[in-house]
Amino acid sequence: MADIIQLLPDHVANQIAAGEVVQRPASVVKELLENAIDADATVIKLIIKDAGKTLIQVIDNGKGMSATDARLSFERHATSKIRAAEDLFSLHTKGFRGEALASIAAIAHVELKTKQEKDELGTQITIEGSEVTSQEVVVTPKGSSISVKNLFFNIPARRNFLKSNTVETRHIIDEFHRVALAHPAIAFSMYHNGSEVFHLPVSKSRQRIVNIFGGKTNEKLVPVEEATEVVKISGFVGKPEFSKKSKSEQFFFVNDRFIKSPYLNHAVNAAYEGLLRDGNQPAYFLHLSVDPKSIDINIHPTKTEIKFDDEHTLYAILRSSIKHSLGQFNIAPVLDFEYDGNLDTPYDYKDKGITNPTVEVDRNFNPFVEQKSSGKQITAFRKQTPNNWDSLYVGLESKGTRVESDFSQIEFESEERTGSIFKDDSSVDEVQKTYQLHNKYVISTVKSGMLVIDQHRAHQRILYEGLLKSMTVKEAVSQQLLFPLQLHFSSNEMTILKQLKDDLEATGFVFSKFNSESIDVIGVPVNVPDSEVSIILEQLISDVEQEVPDSHFSATDLLAKSMAKSLAIKTGQSLNNTEQEHLVNSLFACKEPSVSPTNRPTFVTLTVDELDKKFM
Repeated sequence: MADIIQLLPDHVANQIAAGEVVQRPASVVKELLENAIDADATVIKLIIKDAGKTLIQVIDNGKGMSATDARLSFERHATSKIRAAEDLFSLHTKGFRGEALASIAAIAHVELKTKQEKDELGTQITIEGSEVTSQEVVVTPKGSSISVKNLFFNIPARRNFLKSNTVETRHIIDEFHRVALAHPAIAFSMYHNGSEVFHLPVSKSRQRIVNIFGGKTNEKLVPVEEATEVVKISGFVGKPEFSKKSKSEQFFFVNDRFIKSPYLNHAVNAAYEGLLRDGNQPAYFLHLSVDPKSIDINIHPTKTEIKFDDEHTLYAILRSSIKHSLGQFNIAPVLDFEYDGNLDTPYDYKDKGITNPTVEVDRNFNPFVEQKSSGKQITAFRKQTPNNWDSLYVGLESKGTRVESDFSQIEFESEERTGSIFKDDSSVDEVQKTYQLHNKYVISTVKSGMLVIDQHRAHQRILYEGLLKSMTVKEAVSQQLLFPLQLHFSSNEMTILKQLKDDLEATGFVFSKFNSESIDVIGVPVNVPDSEVSIILEQLISDVEQEVPDSHFSATDLLAKSMAKSLAIKTGQSLNNTEQEHLVNSLFACKEPSVSPTNRPTFVTLTVDELDKKFM
């Protein structure tokens, strides 16, 4: 039998490696920004076109590379950070495996311009699909400029799996935020299709957060500082009243590297126990500094997951640090009684000794005699006998017999009874058609048995079809607010709201201002209380971030689903008989009454035969 195992060609191996490192344009942005940081750059510029599908360019003023280093940087496993295996446990830089540039060059057209400060001329290298097409000397400023064009040009299947420009741009912005928040001492700027998206000057950590997420964020932050032998924690957490449904403002940085850790996230949530509304997530921007030898970074291709040696201790320290900060700044609830000034000791008595109280009794006092006091006549309690007392009993007795009282002439006051317009609910003739079980299910009878309806899902379906109709016909009715409602959002959230503005107005929302960081709402859809507006919009933004509509998805449909979920009656809400019947009738008037907008069943049917089997 012939040998069947053979070595893969380099370009095939690079494409396979690229599948691990480069999942989407945001992966390229992350690798290039981290390379610029490792080059000690102080100013980094990111330029993208068509959500990175056409162009991703990173320009920095770092150290640059020599002609030899520039050529070797595109070889697999070529790195300046690692010399021995032990170096993996003392890493202080971002990229160290030497796979990023090689993987990117295997699936795109790459152009690199770089120059060291000591050199007069720089180097320009052009690579297409791992093949170097040209290398020449050019005039270029100090630092490096790398352009990645036509991503996945030689892998059409991977390119077809990319989402819409809106989705891919959001992922790029997320990576940009993670790198910029970890390094406030570096100036960052970002341009998309020729327009400036972010301009972040050198600043402190708090100012960098405000520059990214808006000026209103400053009042939401609570500082956290803790230094122990295991870990040094610094950063900020959000106040509980500003918590949101989404996790868009949750950042962990370990040794200036962004990571994802459900375990540490649980520690933060434990510190907020009892302070958050159901389903809300706290905001946090926490930097953890640990010994590089106590962590393992190289457990995931994207290096966003880290293995800690002592997770339990880290969990306890993080939770207690956040609880201490929340309590220190009077965020956590404390036991406090209302102050009563009557309990204070008067100044006249503060220096007097303690004396036992005495009781004085007037033994000559008689309540049944008249007394004179200070010239006034005081009549004490005494039974007074009238002179004509015999007349009180006239007619009550006759010939030694008692006269029975005749109560037939006595009239009693009573309220006037009036007829009722509505039928009395307690009427015996009325038959109750529906019942509510545990304030969650509505039970209704049918010929074959009974229906058990989930009230929350059923109301979602009713609202969903009504909202879709309003947005399609564009005849939604809105109610004007007495006072405009001003809501503040981050720049990323404002971008999402601007995209959905027309659809929001079709549902009944009316906006007077749409600034870069805030909106003014002067009208809301009918039956939507103004206190729910911010909750609805936050839920909408969260839904859009998790399932952003791409080219084959309707933004109107997503908006209707999100608003229906926010406005539907919740589990635990009590409904009277009229409301129950209206819910049932409205549900079966829908086009698709059997499923909710998220394709979950709204009701189940229990037939008589199925019930009979339960008793067999």
